Amino acid sequence: MSDQMLILIAMAGIFLLLFLVIRTKLHAFVALLLVSLIVGIAAGMPLNEVVSSMQSGMGGTLGFVAVVVGLGAMFGQMLEVSGGAERLAQTMIKKFGQDKAQWSLGVTGFLVAIPVFFDVGFIILVPIVYGLAKKTGKSLLYYGIPLLAGLAVTHSFIPPTPGPIAVAELIGADLGWVILFGAIAGVPAMIIAGPLFARYISKKLHVVVPDYMNLEDVEYDKELPSFKLVTSIIMIPLVLILLNTVSGVLLEEDNLARQILTFLGHPFVALTIATILTFIFLGTRRGYSRQEVQDIANKGLEPAGIIILVTGAGGVFKQILIDSGVGDVIGNMMAGSSLPPILLAFLIAAAVRVAQGSATVSMVTAAGLISPLIGILGLEGPVLGLIVIAIASGATVLSHVNDSGFWLVGRYFGMNVKDTLKSWTVMETLIGLVGLAVALVLGIFIT
Repeated sequence: MSDQMLILIAMAGIFLLLFLVIRTKLHAFVALLLVSLIVGIAAGMPLNEVVSSMQSGMGGTLGFVAVVVGLGAMFGQMLEVSGGAERLAQTMIKKFGQDKAQWSLGVTGFLVAIPVFFDVGFIILVPIVYGLAKKTGKSLLYYGIPLLAGLAVTHSFIPPTPGPIAVAELIGADLGWVILFGAIAGVPAMIIAGPLFARYISKKLHVVVPDYMNLEDVEYDKELPSFKLVTSIIMIPLVLILLNTVSGVLLEEDNLARQILTFLGHPFVALTIATILTFIFLGTRRGYSRQEVQDIANKGLEPAGIIILVTGAGGVFKQILIDSGVGDVIGNMMAGSSLPPILLAFLIAAAVRVAQGSATVSMVTAAGLISPLIGILGLEGPVLGLIVIAIASGATVLSHVNDSGFWLVGRYFGMNVKDTLKSWTVMETLIGLVGLAVALVLGIFIT
């Protein structure tokens, strides 16, 4: 089959995927599987090989992602139920002072979204934003945008959140580099899209607490955990994974210290350690029974299941592209482009994001399309971490009416569509553009 025909098949498959998700509202998991089947058959793969390729793609992806996302979900749920997120917010506001509450909320969101899903973190912490806005008379956006920016940045850029985990696995990036570059890109993104943008937009839009949002204060049946304990547990897996990456650069392969750090810094081991610590220090040590801890962990796995399956289906799509030969054609076409791979990755993710709304689907689709280029160009090491950040940035920009986050924020802040576009959409776009700019600058030095 000619290269032109394979490209047409790939393009038709992508348009079909977008049509199924947007117009027919077919679940992304089923849509990805169906499109993978159609692309494989249309590209001339034997039927038995199509099925084998799908199985290989699903198994290869979930063998890593399911473990990491599952552990991260239980970790985050324990942090939420124990009041750890609340403790972070209270302590940060106290340390920064009310005059700098914007910055404290941005930092709090940045930390909370590492183990906790974005929407959960927002719902837990939005009462604090309401309280500050009522007390000072300032627009909700003055305090809300920094919190949202902090949550959105780490949700997109820093593992173990599902998006960067999925992309890293699909393109073979080391999580240590992803965490490092995610933090380097995330801090300026949070500052620019958070406190700085909030000062501007809050003068343009005075948003008050909506009448229908009479949220009751959450009552925790136990004393909140300490700030030091919560931050230590959050940082443990990140530090272990980073030490693994650093040891791989600085130490010889047969060095005992490197072997130990490689073991402890593997995401499976690092997150298992962190999750067990949350069960002990935020659970049983604070009066929860073992059954209660188990129930909390089980509840945390419920939302993770959908993310895991969608990511696995993204792995199926990627494998079909590779095994059918479509991937090589797409990769060669991209390799002939004058655009750097980091920018290409951003543009692909952004295009899918605008079309169908879901950041996760945008990430896994872009990763599947860009992975053949990585093999053709022989990209490896730190640059793959930058490509993950570029894809995450592209999947963040231009959130609008087809994104559930758009409506979540609009409802909790009582804004109409126009005002949500002026505030939330611009904030998300700033995060993505800053993330891309940092990735491009770092790419100059790394490549």
